[in-house]
Amino acid sequence: MTVIDPETQAAWVPDAVDEPDEMPLSTRLSIADALTLGNAACGFLAVYFTTTGVLVPHLMGQTDGGMARHSAATAVILMLLASVFDLFDGLVARKLRSSAMGAELDNLSDLISFGLAPAYFVVVWGMVADDAHQRVSAVTAIVVLLAVVLRLARFSCTTLPGGVFQGMPSPFGALTVISVVLLDLPFIPTVLAIVGIAWLMVSRVEYPKPRGRLAVATLCWIFLSMGCLAAWTVDAPGGERLLQTGASLQLVLAAVIPAFATARRINTVRDNRREARATQLP
Repeated sequence: MTVIDPETQAAWVPDAVDEPDEMPLSTRLSIADALTLGNAACGFLAVYFTTTGVLVPHLMGQTDGGMARHSAATAVILMLLASVFDLFDGLVARKLRSSAMGAELDNLSDLISFGLAPAYFVVVWGMVADDAHQRVSAVTAIVVLLAVVLRLARFSCTTLPGGVFQGMPSPFGALTVISVVLLDLPFIPTVLAIVGIAWLMVSRVEYPKPRGRLAVATLCWIFLSMGCLAAWTVDAPGGERLLQTGASLQLVLAAVIPAFATARRINTVRDNRREARATQLP
């Protein structure tokens, strides 16, 4: 719109805003971003299979345990695939170019795959399990979701020494929550374990980042878990025992890593005090 100055009667035209002809390089998707989007897609599909294969048959009175087992295993495998994408997008971003959207995309994708998907899995478990209480399981799921939200928000605005995470990483926490559900323990111990995992995600316990040999070991562990789930799904001989073993080992790791981290921190504090005392001596 043209504005006329009443004194000079001169027409004033606002400066034209230069619109870029093409998208800036900083906002173009990179290979790492594509892997991150794969993470988000896996999280959404996990929710889809949990709904169509477990919840809907239960609400319709179709108690085909095989179908529910297959769909639950598919949902968990998709969450495991999401963790693979999450592992590789960081590795690729360090080796190749990463766009300015990388960090934001990573947080949003993690919220879907490791916040919403496991929380929804807990809600559905509370609806279909025989000894579960639906409202309690819904509150437990909210605790898991909020723990992931708080963890991701804190991760975005704090800087830590290289090589460590503060609090249980959300992929590890999500897989541990799923492992607790798959163990089919009594309702109250399951709820307490899930709340404990949520607390670990927002705690200040330091966890090592999966780099080098640890990244390879993490990847092998994920594929081993997929194999156990596949054996359980097709009702292979020993499949149930493999699933129980894998889920139990996941819980052991979740308990042992904080213990080792706390012991290492205590030893570091003691060593620092000894060095300080030694320097004060004449």
